[in-house]
Amino acid sequence: MAACAHCGAEVGPGSTGGSRFCCHGCEAAYALVQGMGLDQYYRRRSLDPAARLLRPDEDGAAGDYAAQAHVDGDGTSTLYLMVEGLQCAACVWLIESVLSRQPGVVTARLNMTTRRLTVRWTASQSDANSVLAPVLAIGYRLQPYDPVLLGRASERVEKELLRALAVAGFAAGNVMLFSVSIWAGQSGSMDWVTRSLFHWISALIALPAVVYCIRPFAKSALSALRAGRSNMDVPITIGVTLTAAMSLWETMRDGPHAYFDAAISLLFFLLIGRYLDSRARGRARSSAEHLLALGAVTVTVLDGDGTRRLLPPGQVEAGMTVLVATGERIGVDGRVTDGRSDVDTSLITGETVPVAVEPGAEVFAGTLNLAGPLRLAVTAVGEGTLLAEIVRMMEVAEQGRARYVAIADRVARYYAPVVHGMGALTFAGWELFTDTPWQVALLYAVSVLIITCPCALALAVPVVQVVASGRWLRQGILAKSATAQERLAAVDRIVFDKTGTLTEGRPELSPGHWSGEDLRIAASLAATSKHPVARAVARAMPSAPVAVGVEEVPGCGLRAGDIRLGSRQWLGLPDAKDEQTGPELFLARPGHDPVRFAFADPLRPDARDVVRHLKKKGYHLTLLSGDRASVVGAIARELDIEDWQAGCKPADKCARLSELAAQGHKVLMIGDGLNDAPALAAAFVSMSPSSAVDISQTVADVIFQGHRLGPVAEALAVSRKAGALVRENFALALGYNLLTVPLAIAGQVTPLIAAISMSTSAVVVISNALRLSRGRLW
Repeated sequence: MAACAHCGAEVGPGSTGGSRFCCHGCEAAYALVQGMGLDQYYRRRSLDPAARLLRPDEDGAAGDYAAQAHVDGDGTSTLYLMVEGLQCAACVWLIESVLSRQPGVVTARLNMTTRRLTVRWTASQSDANSVLAPVLAIGYRLQPYDPVLLGRASERVEKELLRALAVAGFAAGNVMLFSVSIWAGQSGSMDWVTRSLFHWISALIALPAVVYCIRPFAKSALSALRAGRSNMDVPITIGVTLTAAMSLWETMRDGPHAYFDAAISLLFFLLIGRYLDSRARGRARSSAEHLLALGAVTVTVLDGDGTRRLLPPGQVEAGMTVLVATGERIGVDGRVTDGRSDVDTSLITGETVPVAVEPGAEVFAGTLNLAGPLRLAVTAVGEGTLLAEIVRMMEVAEQGRARYVAIADRVARYYAPVVHGMGALTFAGWELFTDTPWQVALLYAVSVLIITCPCALALAVPVVQVVASGRWLRQGILAKSATAQERLAAVDRIVFDKTGTLTEGRPELSPGHWSGEDLRIAASLAATSKHPVARAVARAMPSAPVAVGVEEVPGCGLRAGDIRLGSRQWLGLPDAKDEQTGPELFLARPGHDPVRFAFADPLRPDARDVVRHLKKKGYHLTLLSGDRASVVGAIARELDIEDWQAGCKPADKCARLSELAAQGHKVLMIGDGLNDAPALAAAFVSMSPSSAVDISQTVADVIFQGHRLGPVAEALAVSRKAGALVRENFALALGYNLLTVPLAIAGQVTPLIAAISMSTSAVVVISNALRLSRGRLW
């Protein structure tokens, strides 16, 4: 890991951007800052700005990406690849900028978390190899996207850290045995010859271990120094190296100040901290990465002759028939053609209750088949699945830069130079103004270098963001905006739409004064119609036989001989305004009085609990609806919402939101209809259920799944908790330095204690963020 000359990012020594930069992205960005255009940057690197020749791979064989491209119905091609050599945000900027300059390219997006590159271009203007040629020429390597490869790099690093940790622990334990003997002999029972012998034995054990175990830190530090900058591994490397070198010098001159035990123990605890840090980051890894892995399951394809083939999802085509065994995760989107089962859809909807599926039902990639085998007709695979769409929305949210992230990055960037200056001043102060031996003064300086490492500060914000996104996903909440969490945390007012938001958005039959025979006859007629109100009658008695000879009169109702099911006006019944609080149908048959069936749009199952909780938390609630005043008023009274307004047009809703914003309120708008789209766009932050029309989902900042309203309360609670944890992490990181740095400068902290403190601070910050993933927040 090293610091880039442009962005200060930590990268490895084998970077692709030359000795001064972490990557080509930073080199190009630096060129632009210096007034050099991209074309000049290409020429400086001896590259053709309009390069069209595919760069050969390392083994000399040119790759062909055309086979990986998917041609869409609108004439555009889409390609999903994984980028190797991606180091920092400047790489993202450079690759996106280079691709956007290519003829025919519509969009080019690169996600920093998953390293996934998405390119769309007009197929008639270019081909995959020509589009990607400039990226390959710059030095990045591209390969077909495979979620399994995402974790391999971190696993390799963890194994290296674990091996170094084992070596350091073994060496520290043995060196400490000799050190204890030397300490015990300081009273005069050990002569200088024996002490010198023990020092030499300690050196033979400790020095090879130091050389091996310091590599994770030294590689990063050397790369940073070659680039003319510093990073957090530079003070660690300097401190350990100076301690070991001073101890060797003292041993060679038979001096008493040999601290091999401190050097190797320091590395041991630093490696513990780094290993725990790596494991903790793995727990908080991008939710998008975990989602992608769920879709990478082998699919069993059934051919026309009944034979089975196991294929990866990328080779399955729409229209194929696949078999999903009991307990197997579904790898494609499809429609059930045979079989009945229960499917765990919690990944998609956030609902914990399995959903019963039967022939004709749709199922989605990433869900789990629980009860019985299913045959599916494939409707979408790979990037066309609902799971892939969710991943894309997650990536957009995770790759954005929130305000706290920018603050942490700026502070961490200038931290290392200050640390080195403090270490030098500490050594100079003790050496020049006290009688302390220079060896002890050097140890004090080493303590300052170690204890002020800004690991905790650099982790303060990102780990909270990733944990919060993961919790949202488990509850069926998808963020489409990078700043949605911060804005939700600031909300003080919530405006609800009624239909489809507080209610389920579909009519259901209400209890009434009708008999079972009345309902059976009405349901028989209603089963022949697709009208929403008729379907509600049919759902009330699904066992009713379907009537024959039924005629549907548009705008009026249904008729079968002398039996009619329809509106009051069609049946010639007098108006009764006291009854008309919602949709209604009347059943008329010879020899019987007309029977009224009333309908209501029921509240979401947990609407009352959620509204009660939000009011308890201090949110002011408002209900704005385009429905009639009698209906809106009834819902408002049932939910105890005092502030409501009926008959609202889209402009009325926008005007009310503007009025609230002018009063200084931070308004969350929640709606699902086409008429809600302008208000969703105008609000400070907005949410929409997954059942909303497409335009509302496009405009909203957050989408929640399922039939419950609970995700609204969950999203607000998680956002508030995340904001509090970010502030806590900043306080922990800064408080740690304010407390320990003066102690280190005063000589009250040894290098060993400094290493333990520094490692502990990073682990504490990550552990604090992981609290967000546990427990109920509302």
